[in-house]
Amino acid sequence: MPNFYATTPIYYVNDRPHIGHAYTTVLTDVLTRYHKLFGYDAFFMTGVDEHGQKVQKAAATRGISPQQHVDEYSEHFRNLWPKLNIDYGYFIRTTDDYHKKFVQDSLQVLYDKGEIYSKEYSGWYSVGEERFFEESELVDGKDPISGRAVEWLCEKNYFFKMSKYQQRLIDYINENPNWILPDFRRNEVLGFLKKPLNDLCISRPKSRLAWGIPIPFDEEFVTYVWVDALENYISGVKDRKHKDGSPFWPADFHIIGKDILTTHCIYWPTIIMAMGWELPKHVLAHGWWLIDGSKMSKTSGTGVNPMDYVDTYGVDVFRYFLIREMVVGLDATFAHDSFVRRINSDLANDLGNGLNRIHKLTLTNFDGKIPAPVESGEQEAELLSYSQKATQFAKENIGEAKLSLVVEEILNSVKALNRYLEITAPWKLAKSTEQKDKDKLATVLYTGAEVLRIAISLLSPIMPQKMEQGRLMLGAGDGPLKGGEVLGKGEALFPRIQEEKE
Repeated sequence: MPNFYATTPIYYVNDRPHIGHAYTTVLTDVLTRYHKLFGYDAFFMTGVDEHGQKVQKAAATRGISPQQHVDEYSEHFRNLWPKLNIDYGYFIRTTDDYHKKFVQDSLQVLYDKGEIYSKEYSGWYSVGEERFFEESELVDGKDPISGRAVEWLCEKNYFFKMSKYQQRLIDYINENPNWILPDFRRNEVLGFLKKPLNDLCISRPKSRLAWGIPIPFDEEFVTYVWVDALENYISGVKDRKHKDGSPFWPADFHIIGKDILTTHCIYWPTIIMAMGWELPKHVLAHGWWLIDGSKMSKTSGTGVNPMDYVDTYGVDVFRYFLIREMVVGLDATFAHDSFVRRINSDLANDLGNGLNRIHKLTLTNFDGKIPAPVESGEQEAELLSYSQKATQFAKENIGEAKLSLVVEEILNSVKALNRYLEITAPWKLAKSTEQKDKDKLATVLYTGAEVLRIAISLLSPIMPQKMEQGRLMLGAGDGPLKGGEVLGKGEALFPRIQEEKE
């Protein structure tokens, strides 16, 4: 059995979960479920990033301790994931003692190897991003990532010799062209690496930031939050083994948003190289969800609360929209009208309608049991070829997370089924007294049910609950239909969304 280990970023606990957190986690969950479907021992880890200046500041504003603050906010994430039907393997918190020890042990190793040194440093510091920026990186004098104000700081700190690994990292990326996905993100990282790489400041003095993992060789400093956070991908699974006894690390996929590409494709791999660990097999950077062409933002009032859609329309259709609408790597627009059109067209009209037709005709003409096919011909072979193509396409493309294209192929098989039903007109065959028509009806309904069974199986990683209901409606087991399967209760899995126009 092949193995699969994927990670989400660990989410910062200075705010509640939003659409970006939901998408990344749903994407990772779906990708992991697809690997399980195709026979992998698959596992993914998620969690929360709980140290740093923003947490310390937020806790102080609320008049509570940082630990109280992170205990409360971590639960917002832990409570949301079951509501989105996220089947993660482990939830890590960076305040866990074993993680803190792992970070300190690795820093001590780097220090003992001469990979870390101290010096006085001056630079523009962003509290929002918790990092220093060169003056040339600032945009209108502000932090180029968040657009917030920066302040000039001069202080002693510890630095990791990141620049030492610049050429080695460039060589690795060139030798492994799909290490960073999609390819234009790889080009973005290589473009950044054309400029001389600075060493990485990996500490913060306790005099201005006490909430962090203490540096093991100097108690007056704590660890830079990104160095602390990145090591969770190994610390959380270091004692775990796959069923065949092999270790979880290296991860098959780090799944991240494009805004943290630098930390995962420059900071993290150079630390790994210095430690002598194996690099993750892939880093997949997805795009942003936009509203009216701009990134969603709580401060501008353009955020989308995932639970508003889940509570109104159901978790599975929300998951379907996220996976179907965004081409992984590109930005996508979250528009309510698009959501309604997508659900009504793909799920209510195509999948739901096809399933209801097959179920009703089988119920009324074959006593609620899937008929065995009498004689399959070219029409049936052509229809089943769509299902075979969708299955093969899914197996070949989940490795690069081309999930929107996978869904499109699955829906093509469902659309082909509905065209087949229009041509064969089983409702007319059902009215005939001719034996040949009854035989044809049996073949049509069996073939249609088998195409639906395959589509339902292939869509189950995206819509686990609805597809289980669909499977039960067909009386299907794990393998191909044989005839004689007893239908389950019929129900409209995807009622059309009807909304009044103003």
